Amino acid sequence: MTVLDMTGKPCPMPVIETRKALKTAKPGDIVSVLVDNDIARENLQKTARWLGHAFSHENQADGCILISITVADGCAIIEDESAGLVVAIGRDCMGGGSEELGKSLMKSFIFSLTELETPPEHILFFNGGVLLSTEGATTLDDLAALAAKGTQISSCGACLNYYKLADKLAVGQVTNMYAIMSTMAQAKKLINL
Repeated sequence: MTVLDMTGKPCPMPVIETRKALKTAKPGDIVSVLVDNDIARENLQKTARWLGHAFSHENQADGCILISITVADGCAIIEDESAGLVVAIGRDCMGGGSEELGKSLMKSFIFSLTELETPPEHILFFNGGVLLSTEGATTLDDLAALAAKGTQISSCGACLNYYKLADKLAVGQVTNMYAIMSTMAQAKKLINL
């Protein structure tokens, strides 16, 4: 039995790697995953159930959790989950509370976008979000990977000017608020952060 060792891997890596394994599995196959925390177990349990697969787990003596996902007949990962997706990002961190955690979550969110079967059609940056598309940002490699997959990346020119970053744009193109509004209005699916 092959076991995906996801111990020490931060969220969302256990889910991403497990979904990849499930995509190539056949009905009746068991995908086994080793994790080291209950949050990863819960996330994988939700993923398995959402996809219609059977889920079980066993606590190990070393504190790890061995997960078994049995692939159900007729169940498949949705291939087109992000078709028509536009992501609008207005800040450089995700959520309220800890700014350090929020920046880590935003980086993880943008990385997760690179793992979608169909990349977003467009990512729009405005206000503090432009800090993510300019020189020195920790998100540049992931944004470049998205751009290479066909995602259009646009940053608000007025916002770049406000933050004195007009000459520091590292990925994508400069846009304006009317174009941002039009893209958001025409989106089939919109995530606004």
